[in-house]
Amino acid sequence: MAQIMAGDIRKGTTFEYKSGVYTVTEFQHVKPGKGAAFVRTTLKNVVTGQVLSDETFNPSTKLETAQVETKKMTYSYNDGEFYYFMDDEFNMTPLNHDQVEDALRYIRENDTVTVRFLYDKAFSVEPENFVELRVIEAEPGVKGNTATNVTKAAKVETGATFQVPMFVNEGDTIRIDTRTGEYMSRV
Repeated sequence: MAQIMAGDIRKGTTFEYKSGVYTVTEFQHVKPGKGAAFVRTTLKNVVTGQVLSDETFNPSTKLETAQVETKKMTYSYNDGEFYYFMDDEFNMTPLNHDQVEDALRYIRENDTVTVRFLYDKAFSVEPENFVELRVIEAEPGVKGNTATNVTKAAKVETGATFQVPMFVNEGDTIRIDTRTGEYMSRV
């Protein structure tokens, strides 16, 4: 296994720590006036999402690196128990509900997603940053109600509900930012 010195870690570095695999989301090299230098980090578990704030390391500490691989795949179908994703070579990867739960708000069958793997085992699904979904339920907009920042709930074809401006109607296609879950525009 490859190792990295704590003094060389940067944002995005992934390594094994406390019986988990973490990626660095923030780091700071600290050189106090007295005492030894250290590296202060914020880490995120790549599998569970758990965040560890203010983890400190001596710059000479050796850490075991971990390779998180990503692969573009297509969401194929759900058989009631597993969600199946297919790669370019037609290999199917089944994932359970917990692994795909966050992405389900944004994806439909045949949509392209990014599947993350750790040691050849898939652990999460990320939709594209922006998706276009058709509105299947929305209260009609009230004529004259054009005040800014007034929103209403709209249900899209994936079953998820988003806050949208009053002018969005059933049958419209809307663009959603999957990183924030916010309405971007009508398409």
